[in-house]
Amino acid sequence: MRWLRLLAVVLAVGAAQPAQAQRPDAQDVLVGWNRLILELVRHTPTYSPPVASRAFGYLGVTAYETVASGDDGFSTLAGQLNALDPLPGRAPGAAYDEAILLHAAMSFGANAFFGNTGPTGQRAMDTMDARTATMLAEGVDPDIVARSTALGTAIGEHILAWSLDDGGAVIENLGFPYDFETVEDPSLWVPTNRVAVQQAPLLPGWGNNRPFAMPQGNSCALPPPPAYSEAPGSPFYEEAMEVHDAVVNLTDEQEAIARFWSDDPMLSPTPPGHWIFLTLDALEKKDADLAETVDVLARLGVVLADSFIGCWDAKYQYNLVRPVTYLNRLVDPDWQPILITPPFPEYPSGHSTQSGAAASMLEAHFGENFGFSDRTHEDDGLAVRHFASFWEAAEEAAVSRLYGGIHFRSAIELGLEQGRCIAGFTNALITRSPS
Repeated sequence: MRWLRLLAVVLAVGAAQPAQAQRPDAQDVLVGWNRLILELVRHTPTYSPPVASRAFGYLGVTAYETVASGDDGFSTLAGQLNALDPLPGRAPGAAYDEAILLHAAMSFGANAFFGNTGPTGQRAMDTMDARTATMLAEGVDPDIVARSTALGTAIGEHILAWSLDDGGAVIENLGFPYDFETVEDPSLWVPTNRVAVQQAPLLPGWGNNRPFAMPQGNSCALPPPPAYSEAPGSPFYEEAMEVHDAVVNLTDEQEAIARFWSDDPMLSPTPPGHWIFLTLDALEKKDADLAETVDVLARLGVVLADSFIGCWDAKYQYNLVRPVTYLNRLVDPDWQPILITPPFPEYPSGHSTQSGAAASMLEAHFGENFGFSDRTHEDDGLAVRHFASFWEAAEEAAVSRLYGGIHFRSAIELGLEQGRCIAGFTNALITRSPS
């Protein structure tokens, strides 16, 4: 059961008594909160992939700015990220505890962005907060505890206030508008299931949200998809038949790939959470220190958040029909994809855009030949997959949507390129001060 995994994450942080265990350092605190947040995504009903990416963006910046406040080697992201003003700073000459400060900031942020999670998630956050705070305060001057907690909370409050006017703070009706009307046009998206709430598409205004690093939602605009056509032999018809044939002739390996990257909301940490998970493992493999960890997680959160804004801008610009709708009407009324078709337009593929963005950002940091094993779904019973590079993983994530029967080839390939473009803005951020 999923709640058992959530409980295990919390207990791993504070199971041992302080006298029996080494005191957690700031790195332990940061990784512990990120692992818990990945599980909270599963327990929070409004956390579709775009919403999850937004939280990862703000929480990554929270941790980064908390550490940067006491390290002259960092450059603040205030003034680099859109509308982020200078943050609260440390009192000159005053002592702070890094782990306590970071715990306070992450605890505030997690509770702010996951305040609507279910009772299991609430208990997990409360337990994480109380146990970690108790362990960290042991043997530390109470004035330092209070000062560190106050600054960490103030940084969290600053980030929350920054987030409130970005366009994505309020999610009503699980993200499905009440008044959406479909247009009678065979080339355009229509609902692909009978779930009442999903007769409208998910978050049609998300592309209008304020991005983090890219200037605006259409900064990496895509060309139109192939012209809609029902004529056999036309580019659009051929792409549709490729999806049809891929599912009909699916190999065991292709099915395994489709299911590994499915990353369904409420059943997984979602597609952006998948990249957070594998990056945490990559950082552990590299034995990254705190400075490197907060830098990478901040950039990754930013690029994931921006990728969903850019992707959603294009999705609702073109509002393209899904393969299942086209194929059922024109080719085979009984054909079905192996994955559930998501309730929003087809072009481009969100998984492709965000994977191209994440891989481009990660390769700029780790290099193009950093091999790793992806254990994201190991506890779900899926086999670990191994990759020679982040881009290899991104390409597999992208083509998984073809194998799953939910995207055309153009949405996959151009989605990857859109992600690469979006990553350019994140990679241009200056996080280390000039020496």
